[in-house]
Amino acid sequence: MVATMTLNLLTALFAFAFVTVITPGPNNLMLMASGANFGFRRTIPHMLGIGLGFPSMVLLVGVGVMQLFDAWPPSYTILKVLSVAYLLYLAWKIANAAPPGRTEATGRPLTFLQSAAFQWVNPKAWSMALSAITLYAASRDLAAVLWVSGVYVCVSVASTTSWTVLGQQMRRVLKSPARLRAFNWVMAILLLATLIPVLWPGTA
Repeated sequence: MVATMTLNLLTALFAFAFVTVITPGPNNLMLMASGANFGFRRTIPHMLGIGLGFPSMVLLVGVGVMQLFDAWPPSYTILKVLSVAYLLYLAWKIANAAPPGRTEATGRPLTFLQSAAFQWVNPKAWSMALSAITLYAASRDLAAVLWVSGVYVCVSVASTTSWTVLGQQMRRVLKSPARLRAFNWVMAILLLATLIPVLWPGTA
C-alpha cells in the first residue's frame, strides 16, 4: 500500500487532514481558551495530547477498533452520553476560569493524558477519524492507516500551535477580568454549540 500512496493521493490526504484539524471544533476552541488563560508554555501538554492522541485514535480506528463497537451497539449510546457529559464539564470549566491574576496560581490547563483521552469522547474527532479512514485507507491495510495517522501528526503541529498562539495573543485584549470572563463564556457557549450535531444529527 505504501507504493500506491502516490504524490497526488498524499497531497489530497494532507489537504483533507489540514482542513479538518484547522477548522473550529472542541479541540481548537479549548486550545484558544487555554492560550488566553494560561499562555503558550503551560498549554504545551494540552497541545501534545491532541497532536499525538488524535493520530493514535485514527490508527486504532483504522486497524479495527470500530468492530468492537459494532459487536456491542449500546456502546454507541454510552459514547454519546460520555461525550455530552464531558463537553458540558469542560464548558463549565472554561466559563468559570479564574481571572488573569489568579489563573497562574490556581488554574490548571488540561494535561497530556487528559487531552489525549478527550479525543475518544470528542464528536468531531470521531467524524474526522472515520472520514479519513474511509477515504484514504478504505482497505484498512496497516501501511495505509499508518500514512493517514502520520499525516495527522504533521498537520496537528500547525493546527495546535496556531490556535494556542491565537489565544495567547488575545491576552493583550483580555487583560481585565471582565473581558476575560466574557471571552471564556463565549468560548464555553461555542463549545456547547459543537454538541448540536451530536444531539440533533439532522441539523448537521
